[in-house]
Amino acid sequence: MLIFTLQRLIGMAVTMVLVSIMVFALMELPPGDYAERYAFRKFSGTGTSITESDVESLRIKFGLDRPPWERYLAWIGGIVLEGDFGQSFAYETSVNNVVGERLWLTLAILYSTLILTYLLALPIGIYAAIRCHSMVDYSLTIVSYLGLALPNFLLALILLYVSVTAFDTSVGGLFSPVYAEAPWSFAKALDLIQHLIVPAVVLAWSATALQLQTVRATMLDELNKLSVTAARARGLPEWKLLLKYPARLAVNPVVSTIGFDANRIFSELPIVALVLGLPELGELLLTSFLDLDMYVAGAILLMLTFFIVLMNFVSDVALAALDPRIKLQGG
Repeated sequence: MLIFTLQRLIGMAVTMVLVSIMVFALMELPPGDYAERYAFRKFSGTGTSITESDVESLRIKFGLDRPPWERYLAWIGGIVLEGDFGQSFAYETSVNNVVGERLWLTLAILYSTLILTYLLALPIGIYAAIRCHSMVDYSLTIVSYLGLALPNFLLALILLYVSVTAFDTSVGGLFSPVYAEAPWSFAKALDLIQHLIVPAVVLAWSATALQLQTVRATMLDELNKLSVTAARARGLPEWKLLLKYPARLAVNPVVSTIGFDANRIFSELPIVALVLGLPELGELLLTSFLDLDMYVAGAILLMLTFFIVLMNFVSDVALAALDPRIKLQGG
């Protein structure tokens, strides 16, 4: 298991190095740079003519005159050695300060969604398989198909509309007005947890539907195997039989897709955040790209990719712990 984990850690490190190169290349792709954008915004409409030497002076000021490879090494060196993602040109402060709070709120949404997804999908999927072809099973199948068909942002709009019209309140945002600008405290953290329920339900909607069907199908396949029949013939209690054989193996496909679920949540979060008014990284990423604030955009892309790669690592290790055959193959 230790060798398997080390192999995955090395693979994770190599992946992040390649990702950092790709992210920096993406940062360099847009035409022009922040110096040109800054000069245009500062002097546009003032009647002042802008020369190439003026723009070049701005490039020197922002450190954009250096070769790309030198800027990449300085950028990635600051991240690895000091945890410093560089300076934001537009905000004139550290990228860490710009991204900081939004990153933790984004991660809070991610993990609350993942927890809710698995807490619902695993027991319900197992129960649907045990009660196969019953009214409960058919009802859950219809609900899961509805979850796959109904877009998350549409569900967010429905919840927002119902909360305003029926309850005269809003489910948007991550904090109550009294805590929005308040310093962190236990009361503010509790308020955040309460407000995380709605975005978690919205984002977990389709994932739960998919994982429910996955668990149900795998569970049905495992229930028909000879090992289960033999265990039942030996007089093993039904609940212990289900947990020891089919349920344990039915979890494997779900565990193997943790990274995929994290990626899906990050992809769907920006539009859901727009509907519910959530302070997350998607809007900041788009604004940074439009402003050519390259270090902010690069930091967001690198952070989000890191957490997806981290979730894949957790998925691999958890799957190896559940199924010893994975360790043998990995070794």
